[in-house]
Amino acid sequence: MSDKERRWKCGKCSQELVQQKVVFNYLGHTFSHDLPACPDCGQVFISKELAEGRIAELEEELEDK
Repeated sequence: MSDKERRWKCGKCSQELVQQKVVFNYLGHTFSHDLPACPDCGQVFISKELAEGRIAELEEELEDK
């Protein structure tokens, strides 16, 4: 079962996560991405693939500037 098919629940609230636009701020730059997030507390799930892939790439690009 892939991450997209999986029904994730918040570890804090036990609510089912829903797709939400999440805004990131890093080194003065702002970017957003649709991610599973808790509708109650706002906790966000960032998959290992996203963290080690696209987010790591963006981090490296911004730090090189």
